[in-house]
Amino acid sequence: QVQLVESGGGLVRTGDSLRLSCAASGRTFHSNPLGWFRQAPGKEREFVAAISWNGGTTDYAASVKGRFIISRDHAKNMVYLQMSSLKPEDTAVYYCAADPNNRVGYLPIHFSEYFYWGRGTQVTVSS
Repeated sequence: QVQLVESGGGLVRTGDSLRLSCAASGRTFHSNPLGWFRQAPGKEREFVAAISWNGGTTDYAASVKGRFIISRDHAKNMVYLQMSSLKPEDTAVYYCAADPNNRVGYLPIHFSEYFYWGRGTQVTVSS
């Protein structure tokens, strides 16, 4: 059974940093893109960041570019999201996701392109 489990969320203040982690089990995703999405109350789930199978390509939502960094560790079968200069508008439940397809030259950024999902971790940024 494939599982993705996020951790590292919490309550922080504006300007603080957090590092989210996502551990995958049940299969490896060495050949697959991984992504982070978030969903705030009353809003749709939105793309945050994605990383290619080898970590060589990344993509970010405009709202987080320059503040967040996505990375992955094949040996540990994990993906991370380093978040800096956090703002109240970053408050949301953050989900990691795995694309079941072996993509070459394309990095998916829409939630419908990801099949495996974690249950999410809450990030709350106070002003």
